[in-house]
Amino acid sequence: MARKLRLEFPGACYHIINRGNYRADIFRTEGAQAAFEGCVFEACVKSGWLLHAFVIMSNHYHLALETPAGNLVAGMQWLQATFANRFNKLRGERGHLFQGRYR
Repeated sequence: MARKLRLEFPGACYHIINRGNYRADIFRTEGAQAAFEGCVFEACVKSGWLLHAFVIMSNHYHLALETPAGNLVAGMQWLQATFANRFNKLRGERGHLFQGRYR
């Protein structure tokens, strides 16, 4: 059965949450936190999002953002894939970094 489509429309506000695969601590170092923060800012610029607030915990993150163009899915795909690729390449690892879909 296919997944439900994400609701996205211009001007929508979202509270986004996702965590490390198997609840792993992916943001345990300041470098990993800073790299993810930079990636979030890049995604905001690329997607035209308005980031209202964010918090990065050791194994998960929260974003409060607004999508003036209604492009949450494309932006989140870019954000999570880009960060996971950079993270894995730096550490010489493979596989999923985040646990499932963002909520």
